[in-house]
Amino acid sequence: MDDQEQKPTSSNKTLFQAFEWNVPPDNKHWARLTAALPSLKSIGIDNIWLPPGCKASSPDGNGYDIYDLYDLGEFDQKGKKATKWGTKEELVEMCKAARENGMGVYWDAVLNHKAGADRTERCRVVEVDENDRTKDASDPYEIEGWLGFEFPGRGDKYSAMKYHWEHFSGTDWNQENERKAIYKILGDNKGWSQSVGSEHGNADYMMFADLDYSHPEVHEDVKNWGVWITKELGLKGFRLDAVQHFSERFTNEWVDNLREQCGDDMFVVGEFWIGDTKQMAAWLNNMNHKFSLYDAPLLYNFSQISTSEKADLRRIFDNSLVQKNPVNAVTVVMNHDTQPGQTVATPVEDFFKPLAYSLILLRQEGYPCPFYGDLYGMKGEHPEPASCGGKLADLILARKLYAYGTQEDYWDDPNCISWVRRGTWDKPFGLACVMSNAEPGEIRMAVGDIHKGERWTDLLGWEDGEVVIDEDGYGVFKCPGVSMSVWVNKEAKGRDRFPTNFDSNIYGE
Repeated sequence: MDDQEQKPTSSNKTLFQAFEWNVPPDNKHWARLTAALPSLKSIGIDNIWLPPGCKASSPDGNGYDIYDLYDLGEFDQKGKKATKWGTKEELVEMCKAARENGMGVYWDAVLNHKAGADRTERCRVVEVDENDRTKDASDPYEIEGWLGFEFPGRGDKYSAMKYHWEHFSGTDWNQENERKAIYKILGDNKGWSQSVGSEHGNADYMMFADLDYSHPEVHEDVKNWGVWITKELGLKGFRLDAVQHFSERFTNEWVDNLREQCGDDMFVVGEFWIGDTKQMAAWLNNMNHKFSLYDAPLLYNFSQISTSEKADLRRIFDNSLVQKNPVNAVTVVMNHDTQPGQTVATPVEDFFKPLAYSLILLRQEGYPCPFYGDLYGMKGEHPEPASCGGKLADLILARKLYAYGTQEDYWDDPNCISWVRRGTWDKPFGLACVMSNAEPGEIRMAVGDIHKGERWTDLLGWEDGEVVIDEDGYGVFKCPGVSMSVWVNKEAKGRDRFPTNFDSNIYGE
C-alpha cells in the first residue's frame, strides 16, 4: 500500500439534537442528559446540540423567548433561578461529563431578538405592512414598547450592557393601547437590516424586540457573549437560530471573532428553514467561511414521499442541500420545530422513519442529526413513543461501525432502492442497505470480492436468513414490504452489540 492508502479512515461523526419541544419543565433536563451521556456515546453519538439554555421570558420558556444571554440558570430573574432545563451548575457539570465521554457540545444561540423586557419605553415608530415590511402602513407616531432590559437579578456580572429602545429595530406590541402590529423603530441610522432574507419583503423582523446589529453596543455585546459562553462551557460549536432574520454581515463578523478567539475548528450550523436550495446556496456563498445549514428541502422530500402511496424513492434527494452542497448539509428527519403540534409540523410517516434515518446515517454525504423525540419519544399534547420500532440506536451504531468506503447505488426500481458501502482497508466490513415503500424486494448487489464466502445477515432482525457472498463479490439482499434491512457480515467486529437494546426510558417512567 502507498502512503495515501495507509492513511487511517476518519470515523463517521453523528450529531444528536438533545431535546424536543415538550420536554417537561421540571428543571431536570441537564441532569437527565448527564446520566444519558454514556449510553449516547456507546451507540456512536459524537456531538450533542443543546437547547437555548439562556434565561427565557418565563420559567417554562424553551429559550427561544430569550431574555438574558448571560444568565444560564444562575440568577433569580423572570420567576426562577433555573431555566426550564436546569441550573447553571448542572449545565456546567453536564458539559464536563460530555468532555469526559469524548463528546462535543453545541449551543443553540438565539441572536435575533429579546423577550420579556423589564419595563416599557417610549419611542417613535411607523407601522409596516405585515405582508411587506418594506411598505409603511402609517405615519410616524410614538408607542410604549417593551424595550427596556435592566437584568436586575444579574446586575453587571459578565456584561454591563443594558438594552433600551435604541438597541432594537422593531417590536410588535404597543402597551399604550394594547395593540399588536409590526412597528419599525425610527431614529438616527435606524431601519431594517439589508443583509437578511427576502421573506415579507425584508426578513429582519421575526418576533418580540428585534435586535439592531447596526448599533455598535449591540454588536459588541453579542460578539463578546459568543466567546464568553464558549469558554464558560467548553463548547465545540453553535446552532444559530433563524439566520435569515438577522444581519449576514454581523453573522460573518460574529463567527470570525469566535474562531479567532476560540479556534478555527468551531462548528457553526444555521437554521434557514426554507424549501429552496438555491436560496440556501446563495446564503452560504455570502458567508466568508465554512458554514452549514439544516437540509430542510430533504426533510420536505421525506414528508412528501412518506405520505404518498408508492412514491418514487429515486427522487428522495432531488433538490436537496445534501445533493447540491453535501459538505454544508446537516441532515434531519425531524426537529423541535417540525414535530407534531408545532407551527411548521412536517409529518414523516412512522413506516418511513427508519428508511429516512438510513438515508442520512448510512450514506457518505451530509452530517446526520438524529432527534431526541425519535430516540426517546415525545411528550405534550401529541405524544409519540420512540420511532423506528426502537431501532434508531442500531442505525446510529451501524453508521459508526460499518458505513465506510465506496458507495454504489442500485436505484432501478422506483419502489425498492438499495446501496452498498464496501468498506476501507482499516474499516473493512461495509454494509448493504435495501428499502421498499411497497412490496417486499430483493436486489443483487456487488459488495466486493474481498467479501467472498462471507455470510451476511440483517442487523435489524427484520429480514430473516443469510446471504452468502459469491466468488465475484455479489449477494442477493432482501427486505420486507414497506420496510428495510441493513446487511453486514455476521462475523464483523461489533456485531455482538446488535441489537443494542437501547434504553429509551430517559424519564424513568
